[in-house]
Amino acid sequence: MTETASETDLALADGRTLHVYDTGPDSGDLAVFWHHGTPNIGAPPKPLFPVAAELGIRWVAHDRPGYGGSTPVPGRDLASAAADVASAADALGIDRFAVMGHSGGGSHALGCGALLPDRVLAVVSAAGMAPFDADGLDWFAGMSEASVGSLGSAAEGRAAKERYEAAEDKPEMEFAPADLAAFDGAWAWFGEVVGPAVEPGPAALIDDDLAYVARWGFDPATISAPVLLLHGGMDRVIPASHAGWLADHCPTAELRVNPYDGHISVLNSGEAALRWLAEQSRRRRDPERPRS
Repeated sequence: MTETASETDLALADGRTLHVYDTGPDSGDLAVFWHHGTPNIGAPPKPLFPVAAELGIRWVAHDRPGYGGSTPVPGRDLASAAADVASAADALGIDRFAVMGHSGGGSHALGCGALLPDRVLAVVSAAGMAPFDADGLDWFAGMSEASVGSLGSAAEGRAAKERYEAAEDKPEMEFAPADLAAFDGAWAWFGEVVGPAVEPGPAALIDDDLAYVARWGFDPATISAPVLLLHGGMDRVIPASHAGWLADHCPTAELRVNPYDGHISVLNSGEAALRWLAEQSRRRRDPERPRS
């Protein structure tokens, strides 16, 4: 597999531009659409390229509206990601595919699973969140001060969120010790996708956070494809209770909680998750294929 993804600007029917990444059809016969976290651009995860090459996986991704080269859409919801993914897949001639997301990207991946049931083969959500109106979940419980401040201000509306992001004394995001080690290792890659996302300012981040605490536009319980929920027990950015709630409400979900991982280090299990994704996808494409 190539060590880089090509980048193109896709003109959408509504006049917007969607900036798309693609490692190309020579990468493999299974396309996996990557959904990035907040705030990142959409480049697919380089640390997982070697295992993707082994598994014959083609990475496709896009900058969410407002990030990188994609046109902003203030007021967008999580459901809108499914239409953008479908447009990218159509343009690339991809019929069926899997989806994988990290952090807020996990929630967008779930949206694709719910809204594109005839196209999505399997879903991985790593360190993702539950809906803000999740019945029976204390949504902010276990979150760090920074997460509560960021998402709590979004729950108060755009003006409050904009004031929060403009403040100079915001608390820093709290990461687990395993996260700090991950940042010093393979997942130093995040430096490549965070910097370009925040350089223009916080507008896209604000749109993301507002979408997380608004109605998502889909019900995770309706996902028919296999779902893997991957979470770290030490995650205080998005606590593992969110994954537990999703597991209880998604009939096709499997939950894996790594007790000593945090929000970033959970991706150290990304290779195993990608193997699961490839196996589930290929079994659904070829039900007669023996299980490995």
